[in-house]
Order: sequence, then structure tokens, then C-alpha cells
Amino acid sequence: MWKKDKKPVNTNLILLLLGRMVSDTGTGIQMVIMPLYIIDVGGSAATVGLFSFLALVPVLIAYPFAGVLGDRLNRKTIMVATDLASAVVILGLASSAYSNRMSLALLLSVQVIVSLLNGLFDPATKGMLPQLVAEDKLAQANSTVASLRTLAALLSPVVGATLYASLGIAVLFFINGISFLLSGSCLMLIRYKHIKQESAAVGVSGFITDLSEGIRFILDNKVICRLCIFFLLIYALIQPVFTVVLPLFFRTRLEFTDTQYGYLQMVIIMGALVGSILVGVLFGKEKEVTKSLVIGCSLLMGTMLTFSVLTFPHSLAVLGRDTLLYFALLGGVLCLLSTAIMFIHVPVQTFIQRATPNQYMSRMFSIVGLITKGGTPFGALLYGIILNKIEVHWTVMAVTLLMMLVSVVFLKNTARVVRTQ
Repeated sequence: MWKKDKKPVNTNLILLLLGRMVSDTGTGIQMVIMPLYIIDVGGSAATVGLFSFLALVPVLIAYPFAGVLGDRLNRKTIMVATDLASAVVILGLASSAYSNRMSLALLLSVQVIVSLLNGLFDPATKGMLPQLVAEDKLAQANSTVASLRTLAALLSPVVGATLYASLGIAVLFFINGISFLLSGSCLMLIRYKHIKQESAAVGVSGFITDLSEGIRFILDNKVICRLCIFFLLIYALIQPVFTVVLPLFFRTRLEFTDTQYGYLQMVIIMGALVGSILVGVLFGKEKEVTKSLVIGCSLLMGTMLTFSVLTFPHSLAVLGRDTLLYFALLGGVLCLLSTAIMFIHVPVQTFIQRATPNQYMSRMFSIVGLITKGGTPFGALLYGIILNKIEVHWTVMAVTLLMMLVSVVFLKNTARVVRTQ
């Protein structure tokens, strides 16, 4: 009589995934509608750009503090506290919307608070993951995290658009607030042992010392430095395409419904899901990230060029502003674009986790996040200003050419170095 060996279930990882899925679903339902809501209540492209700016800048401000706190304090406690605080703030926003006391100023102010909390949450989460899984399972774990978070958000655009059209914005805020409460409850159940780090000093001097050590660690690693510079440029160019260009182009140039906008967002998320799954399947057991980077950058250049062509007036005249053919082409291109981003993002995150000791983990991801995401809010703000003066198609074409130049230079100078790590 013999028994099959059963792999132990990683309950901690499941709880982390479940918590993130719930909060990501609630956030997705709300955030996908925000650009349309702002435009519907009288906001402009510049206002949408400002909202995207405020959604990210506070995160960047919080990152340096979050990295040091994540390495000094209990990461689980930080995650639970920020989730519960986010729930309280967003439920307050739901109450204001329900009682007709909502304003753009209030919405922007609350977004600043939520973004600060997210900035504290993110480095703690990325720092905790390597402690919940074995090193040889880290690539698969990152792929699973990305896949399930994307899957959780897959239906958010359609649900969000449907609820917004039928019940209004207050319901979306309420759902998001409850999702943070549920997420915090899941994280409370994680069994996590905090490894206390010894600091050379306390107070401001200790904070500066810890942060300086993290910066020196990054500067000593040429690959991570180059990856940070590349992400700084690429995210500044690409992310505003989804948050600023697409909603404005959809509202002012196309003749589709809000529900169809939701379906378009769902297709984009599907592309990210496919990309994260493929990365885990194709590159989950490999330590070098060169192959995934080359595929991701090549796909990124091709899809951006195609998207640029689709925004030109001649393409709209030939294909139609409200036809199924145009919708299918636009959806397909945006799907592949988000797939390309995942082919770049997931392996790079795994590479950084493997190359970083635990005592630097949260600081590493806070500094890397600060560098890589630093250009995104400024890019969004700049897009909003430029689009008020220059046509969408010319803006997208210029961005595409610049992005292609950046990608080619990066691959030429970095791929060989990454392969040797």
C-alpha cells in the first residue's frame, strides 16, 4: 500500500491572493469609470489628466517612507492598517455621493489620501511575497499574483459601466469601500513572522541611513539601474494612453456606448491576463529575463504603431466610427499592448526579488517604484495639456516613435548585461 505525496497548500499565499483579488475588483469597478464620470460632470481632458496625476504622485511621495517602514516594521500590520483606512475614506466618499454632496474637488482630495495609503501598502506587499514562497517558486508566484489580480479585474469594467449607467457613482464607491474591508480581513489571517531589522540609528538620521543604503544597493546593480531608467520612460509614455488618451478618444472621436467602453476595458485586462499566464508558462523556470524582454518590447512597438494608425481620421473614415470591425481592431490592438506590458513587468519584478536580500526588500521596491513610476503622473498631466492643443492622432504618433527609439536603445545596451547576471 502506498500513498501519493501531496504538495502542501500555501494558505498564506492563498489569503494574500484572495485579499488582493477582492480589493482589486472593487478598485477596478470604481477607477475604470472615473475618467468618464469626470467628463460627464463637466471636467476636461486636463481634469482627467490631473486625476491620473493625483492618483500616482502621492504614491511616489509615500514610497521612500513606505520602504523604510516596510523593512523596519511588520509588513502584515502595515497592509491591514492601510486597507482598513482606505475602506473608511472611500465609504465616506460613497456617503457624500449618495447625499448629493459630491464635487470634483472632494473626489480629487480623497484620491490623494487613497493614493498615499496605497503607497504605504505596495512596498510591504512586494517585500512580503518572497517570505511566503520558496525561491524556486517565486517566478510562478509572481505570475500567479499577476494573473489572479488581472482575472479579478476582468469583469470590473463591464460591471462598473453597467452599475454606473443604472445606479450612479455612489454604488461604485460603496462596493470599493467594502472590498477594502474584506481584503483587510483576509490579510489578518496570514501567518507571518516579522524579522526585525537592526538599524544604525533611530529617528530622522536612521531613516536617511536606511534609505541611503537602499539607494546604494540599486546603484551598485547596473541591471536594476537600467531597468529603472527604461521603465521611467516607457511608463511615462504608455500608461497615459490607457488613462487619458483612450477615454478622451472614445468620448470625442468614436460613437460607441458606455457599455462598449466597459467591454473595451475588459479586453485590455484580458490581454494582461494572457500575458501574465504566458510569462509563467514560458519563462517561469528561467532565471534570465532577456527572452521575455525582447518579446515584450517588440510586441509593444508593433501594437503602439498600429494603435497610432487607428487614431487617424482617415482610418475612422474608412473603417467607421461605430462599426464592429473598428471596435474589434481597436480591442485587439489594446489587448496585445497590455500583453506586451506583462511580458516586461513580471520577469523584471522576479529578477529584482531574487537579487535583493530580505533586509532591503521593501526599500528596494519603494525606490524602484519611485523611479519606474515617477514619470507616469507627469506623463498623464502632460498628455492632458498637450491634447487640449494637439490632435490625438498626431500626439499618439509622436509618442510611438519616441517609444520605439527608447526600446531599441534599451534592448541593444541591456540585453547582453541581463543575460550575464
